[in-house]
Amino acid sequence: MWDFEHPPEMERLAERYQIHSSMPSQCAAELADGGADIGLVPIAAYATTPGLAIIPGCTIASLDRVRSILLVVKHPQGICAVRRVAADTASRTSNAYAQIIFRKFYGIDPEFVPHEPNLDSMLSDCQAAVIIGDSALLALEDQAARPARTGEQLAYIDLAHEWKQHTGLPWVSAFWAVRPQATETPGFSRRTVIEDFVQSRDHGLAHIDDLVREWTPRMPVPPATIRTYLSQNIHYVLDETCIDGMEMFFRYAAECGVLPPAPPLRFLQP
Repeated sequence: MWDFEHPPEMERLAERYQIHSSMPSQCAAELADGGADIGLVPIAAYATTPGLAIIPGCTIASLDRVRSILLVVKHPQGICAVRRVAADTASRTSNAYAQIIFRKFYGIDPEFVPHEPNLDSMLSDCQAAVIIGDSALLALEDQAARPARTGEQLAYIDLAHEWKQHTGLPWVSAFWAVRPQATETPGFSRRTVIEDFVQSRDHGLAHIDDLVREWTPRMPVPPATIRTYLSQNIHYVLDETCIDGMEMFFRYAAECGVLPPAPPLRFLQP
C-alpha cells in the first residue's frame, strides 16, 4: 500500500481510489456484497465468492517460514495427539490450511473451535491454537519467557513452513481481487489498476527501512523483527510457484471437504 499512503503518488491515486481498511475476512465480505470493488482477500474467499478476478503480480505469501501464522500445541505428545483446536476467527484461510495439514499430512481430524485470538484462553479450552498476525508475532517474542510464567511447554509450529515441508510449494495467504461488476464501470481501466498495484508493491519494497520506522512505534516488537518479517518472511510477487501453491491449496481443500471446489484461477487481463 506504499503509494496509496505516501506522497507523491498518494494524491494521484486518491483521485481514482477511495481507500478504507478492514480485516481480511471483512474485505472478502465487502466484495461479495458490493461494498467494495477491489480488496486484499484471503485466498479461501476465491472458492466461495463467484466471479472474482485476481490482480496479477501481487500477493501476500511466504516461501518458507512466515512467523505470523502459528499452530501452538500444548499437548505433551505433540500435534498427532491434538483433538481440539482453537481457531483464530480473523482468518478463514489460515484455518483452512491448518485443517488440510491435520487431515492430509497427519491423518487426523480435530475439532476446530472459533475463538478470539487470546492464546491463554485458547489453550485453556483446547490442546492447540491457530493464531495469526500480530498475535503470532507477539507469541514468538514471548516464547522464551512463557514457560517460567505458566509452567507450560509449548510447541510453536510455523504453518507456512509445515506446508512447504510437505508440498515443496509456497504458502499463499492473500491476493488483490476485483469483483466482476466493477470491471464494467465506466472509466475502469484494467491495465491502469494492474500497473497501480504492482508499482505500489515495488515502491514499498524499496522503502523497507521507512516501513520499519513507521511500524516500530505501533508494535511491541524490536525493529529487527519487523525488518526481517517485511524483507524475508513475506513474499510479495504472485509468480508461477505461488500460483502452483494456490492450485494445490484449492485441490487439497476440496478433497478434505474444507472448502467447496474452486473455479479455475481467473486473472484480470489488461
